[in-house]
Amino acid sequence: ALGVTYHLGVDGLSVPLVFLTTLLTTLGLYYSTKVIKHRVREFFLLFLLLETGMIGVFVALDFVLFYVFWEIGLVPMYFLIGIWGQEKDRPQYSAIKFFLYTLAGSVAMLLAILGVYFDTGTFDIVQAAQLRPFSGNLTLASLAFWGFTLAFAIKVPTWPFHTWLPDAHTAAPTAGSVVLAGILLKLGAYGLIRISLPIFPEAASRWAPVIVALGVISIVYGAFVCMAQTDLKRLIAYSSVSHMGYVTLGVGAAAFALRLDRPGIMDSAAMALNGAALQMFNHGIITGGLFFLVGVIYERAHTRDLERFGGLSAKLPYFYGIMMVTGFASLGLPGLAGFWGEFFVFRGAFDIVRVWAAIGVIGIVVTAAYILWRIIQSVFLGEYDPHKIAHWTNLANGNESHEPVDMLTFEKVTLWPLVAFMILFGIYPTPILELFNQATTALVSGL
Repeated sequence: ALGVTYHLGVDGLSVPLVFLTTLLTTLGLYYSTKVIKHRVREFFLLFLLLETGMIGVFVALDFVLFYVFWEIGLVPMYFLIGIWGQEKDRPQYSAIKFFLYTLAGSVAMLLAILGVYFDTGTFDIVQAAQLRPFSGNLTLASLAFWGFTLAFAIKVPTWPFHTWLPDAHTAAPTAGSVVLAGILLKLGAYGLIRISLPIFPEAASRWAPVIVALGVISIVYGAFVCMAQTDLKRLIAYSSVSHMGYVTLGVGAAAFALRLDRPGIMDSAAMALNGAALQMFNHGIITGGLFFLVGVIYERAHTRDLERFGGLSAKLPYFYGIMMVTGFASLGLPGLAGFWGEFFVFRGAFDIVRVWAAIGVIGIVVTAAYILWRIIQSVFLGEYDPHKIAHWTNLANGNESHEPVDMLTFEKVTLWPLVAFMILFGIYPTPILELFNQATTALVSGL
C-alpha cells in the first residue's frame, strides 16, 4: 500500500562489503566464545541481529528497507556496548552517546527519503537515481542531499561528527569494537557512494568542496590526535577517523570532477572512487585486526595504558610479529593492503583537487609516526620492566602469572585470515579492485 518493496540486489560495490561483514562477524563470534563469560546467549543473539542489519544495508535497494536495516543495527550495538563494555570506560554513557548521534542523523535521512518519494513517486533507489529528484531545484536537492549526507557523515565518522566514536570504541567489548570499526563505519561510506553521489549529482557537485575539506580535516586531525593518546584502544579508534577521511576525500573528489570539463577527468573520478571503496574494505580488515590485538593484550594485562608496557617483543614474539604486520598495513606500507586504497585516492584526488590532496598527505606521515612511536616503540621496544604490570593473567588456565604468555591458538586462528588478506591484497589487489571498478565506472558514466 505504501509502495515499499522488498527489493534486494548486489553489485561490485556491495559484494566485497557483504563478504567483509560475514568474515569479521564470524571471527568476532569465534573469538567471543572464549572471552565472553556472562549473559552469553544474549550476547550472541544481539551480535547476529547486528549482522542482519549490516548485511541488509549493503543489499537493500529500497529506501524504506535501507532505513529499516540501518536502524536495526543501532539497538544491538547499544546493548553490546552498554552491557558487555568495560565498566571503567563508562559503557552506558558511551552507548547512549552512540545511539543519540546516530539517531539524529537517521531523522535527517528519513526526512530526505520522504522528500525524494514525494518528488519521484518511488522508494526504489535504482529508479530514484534515474529520475534525479529535485533536478530543477538546487535548493531542495541540496536539502535532501545534506539530509542523507549528514546521516552518513555521522556514521563514517567525519570530523566534526566523530566524537561518539572514541567513547564507543573504548567501552565496547573486543568483538564489538572490531565490528564497529570494521563494518559499521562502512555503512556511512557506502551510503555516500550508493545514494548521495548518484541520486543528487548536481547537489554533490555544488557541495563537493565541503565534502573534500571535511575528508582532509578528518585525515590530518585524526592522525595528530592519535599522537596524543595514551590508551591503545582509543588511539586505534582515532586512527579510524583519519583512515575513513581518505574515503570521504575520494567521494568528494569524484563529486568535484563533475565541475570540471577536461579530458580524462572522469577517469580520475573513477580512480578516486575505486580508492575510496578499496580503503573501506582494507580498513575493515586492518583495523579489525588491530582491535583483536588490543583485546589479546588487554585480556592478559587488564590495562591499555601505553605507559605501562615496554619491551614485550622479547616476551611475546608471536604477538609482536602479528602487530608489526598489521601496524605496517595500517600506515600504508607498499606490499600490504593499506597502501593501495590510499594510493588510488591520491592518484584521483591530485588530478581533481590538488591543493587539498597535498594537505592530506600530511596524514600519511603522521600515521607512520604514531604507529611506529606510540604503538611499536611504546609496547614492544626497550627493556622489559616486570614491575610495571604486577600480575599478568594466564589465559590458558585463568591463573595469575608474573610473566606474560604469548598468543593462544584461538587468538592466532582469529587473526590468520586477516593477516592473509592484508598480504594477499597488498601484493595482488586485482580481484577485489575489478569488482569495485565495475561499480564505480558504471556510477561515474551515469553521472
